[in-house]
Amino acid sequence: YNVTFTSLFFFSGVQSDVTFTFENLCSDTLWRASNPSIGDLEPDLPRDTYEIFNMDDHYSGSIWVRTGCSTNASNYFSCETGDCGNGIMECAGLNPSFPITQLNFVVNNPIVSYEVSLKHGQNMLVRIKPNGGTLVDGSGPCPMVDCNKELSSVCPLDLIAGNKNDQYVGCNSPCDGYKDPKYCCNGNGCQPDEISVKYKGLCPFAHTYPGDNQPPIYQCKGADSYDITFCPAL
Repeated sequence: YNVTFTSLFFFSGVQSDVTFTFENLCSDTLWRASNPSIGDLEPDLPRDTYEIFNMDDHYSGSIWVRTGCSTNASNYFSCETGDCGNGIMECAGLNPSFPITQLNFVVNNPIVSYEVSLKHGQNMLVRIKPNGGTLVDGSGPCPMVDCNKELSSVCPLDLIAGNKNDQYVGCNSPCDGYKDPKYCCNGNGCQPDEISVKYKGLCPFAHTYPGDNQPPIYQCKGADSYDITFCPAL
């Protein structure tokens, strides 16, 4: 089992008290990515690897993983999902190709807001688990959020993402797939649609459409760390 300690020093140059851990329990290597970048100079996360990151005291952005990555004969690096389009292993804060399971964080030490979002589809099963801490609103301990079921069973055929061998690698969101205001909360308020309701049925703790606020985006204070697990055990 591989354990890596990585200290990230950002704007302040001072080590933060906010610690993220990344654990890959999937059967294959994953490649981490983020926007803005959290310093993904060595983004590969082999199976059974556990990495510890000291985050910046102030960060607002998204983290995701890329799957099915490889380098071709021309030394161009690309991935089946979450690809950053720059041909190199480091994502460098670029936007990904969808679908991705998106992990959104706002770090304002000592408060961390966190969510699992399917607003850009799903390419990975994931869990965010605060260790300790209490919610800022005083309603209780900081809860775990996850999406630990594949959307493949409810994903419309025209939203399925496949690789070059036509194997299933993810499910797109209806907004990204159809570009229809009906699914993108443009002009008609933000109500769940028939597809996002099915996604929510499988992943009730994730946000599944642009206006989804249930559960709320939790604000946690005082957690020792935040465990981010890919392919978590049921």
